[in-house]
Amino acid sequence: MEIILTTSEIRAILQGCQQTLRLIRSTTEYRQIERSQYFSTTNEVVLGDAIGTLNEIDEAIEEYESITQKVKV
Repeated sequence: MEIILTTSEIRAILQGCQQTLRLIRSTTEYRQIERSQYFSTTNEVVLGDAIGTLNEIDEAIEEYESITQKVKV
């Protein structure tokens, strides 16, 4: 079953994910985990990197919408 989403819905989901990750990152518990010597990821990424990536994707979709709307006119 294919899920069909508009670009506005996709952007809203991405923005919601960013907000959720920001909420997690703001907690004392998460900051303690991330600062721990036992916290490690393969590529040394942290939650802020994921937030930044989602933001970049959202901005790229916004740019796509802007360009494709001009082409349609």
